Amino acid sequence: MLSLNGFIFIRFPAIALFILLLLPQKADCQVSILDSTFTFRAGSVKTGNALDIISRQTGYNFTYDSRLIDTEKKTEMTFRNVKLGVILDSILLNDSLVFSVIDKYIIISRAEKPSSPPADSLFPGIVNYITGIIVDDETLEPLPFATIALKNKGRGTVSNNNGEFGLKINSELVNDTLSVSYLGYFGREMAVKQALGNNFTISMKREFISIPEIIIRNQIPQEIISRARLAIPHNYGNTPALMTGFYREGVLKKSELQTYSEAILQIYKSSYSGFLLGDQIKVYKSRKIENTDLSDTLAVRLKAGLSTCLELDGAKNIFDFLTRESIPDYSYRMTDIVTYDDEAAYSIEFEQRENVDMPLYKGIIYINTVDYGILHAEFELNQSLIHKMKDSFVSNSSRGFNTWPVLVKYSVSYRKVNDRYFLSHVRGDLVFSSNQKKKLFNTQFRVFFELAITEIDLKNVARFEREELAPIHSIFSKTITNYDPLFWGNQDFLRPEDNLLQALKNMNVRLQEFSK
Repeated sequence: MLSLNGFIFIRFPAIALFILLLLPQKADCQVSILDSTFTFRAGSVKTGNALDIISRQTGYNFTYDSRLIDTEKKTEMTFRNVKLGVILDSILLNDSLVFSVIDKYIIISRAEKPSSPPADSLFPGIVNYITGIIVDDETLEPLPFATIALKNKGRGTVSNNNGEFGLKINSELVNDTLSVSYLGYFGREMAVKQALGNNFTISMKREFISIPEIIIRNQIPQEIISRARLAIPHNYGNTPALMTGFYREGVLKKSELQTYSEAILQIYKSSYSGFLLGDQIKVYKSRKIENTDLSDTLAVRLKAGLSTCLELDGAKNIFDFLTRESIPDYSYRMTDIVTYDDEAAYSIEFEQRENVDMPLYKGIIYINTVDYGILHAEFELNQSLIHKMKDSFVSNSSRGFNTWPVLVKYSVSYRKVNDRYFLSHVRGDLVFSSNQKKKLFNTQFRVFFELAITEIDLKNVARFEREELAPIHSIFSKTITNYDPLFWGNQDFLRPEDNLLQALKNMNVRLQEFSK
């Protein structure tokens, strides 16, 4: 058995990447386009083509659940000075659909049933779902780790590597607004009532800020970083928070899944202005899957994945590339200024200097241009020097095998809620190679761990009792001993990516959340 540490200890506890979740954003709801008149002479076309024609002529894009519209069905696209709302009713031939306009998007959704009880009278235990995929408006490529959140609540999630997301909504939340955010893109909003039960493809339009190159060149990255470091106590708060999060970790041997563990966690996040009390983790619910047996000559376990997620909070455990002592070892370059909802962020790239002979990081960090809050960071260990850190990653090496790290990448994200930043998402991806001594061929392992914060509570905050604490420095998959048949219940979780779903199917695993 081989144990792999989740991260490295080089002059600092940890470092990380990604920015996400919920950043409230106001959108001016415009309905005038539906009352504007248009003329079309396309004749008989497919419904999908008709919507494309409308988009090109009006400049508005459509968002809808693909199950609601048969895009292959023929429709008549000949109109003269007819209101757009009437045109849509005509070509879609579905009186159960309604149209709403937010920014430059026309949202097509199911009409609310008149017989439905009012939202505030619904039984609190009833859960509805909002699911979908976040894509780039032009390329249609999925956008991983986009922030999907409720505008007025500390609830939200992130999209997975395939851009897919799912959010559970109870009766107390149906009058809220769904907000979607992604660095460098216009934010999107829609009413939760419209989104319930739909599986939307939500397209995000990239926003380009025209910044003269001389302005970018004249910015001094080290000064921006210094301001970000000094602003941490103000931006991240001097009071603790209680967070709910979804955690998962896995080990793949070649493309075959060896172990997969996941859990709903409760996290006591201590104040950023003092370090007398540390963070705590309690496992609320968890499960694991194993695909190893005694015949395996080499198996891998991830060690300290939970503690690594907390250590990767670079606003509390300052990122190495942000510390005053380490700045001389890095070179910095401000490459751009990008939008994030109604605000903007400096984009700063960094890498270790050539005269530094110990492995450091290269990557990119995004810092708010107004309050200097850290929004997102992604970085990886210098691959040419990574071999020097073998002992920091590999422990309990199997006899007769030599194992070393090949790739180490982290990402950490923060979200802004009511002018305060919170840890939102942490992801680690590590690749190891191993070979049996005196053998020619190597075996490759891919290890990942991920934490997404799904709820934030600032009112009912208390430290956990000692007996409740998770053994965060142990091998997490060994701490899970049983399954709950109903499992996640009303709790939010991250949808597994396609390759992970396939790996689970190959293991003949059938779990409620993974079934199609």
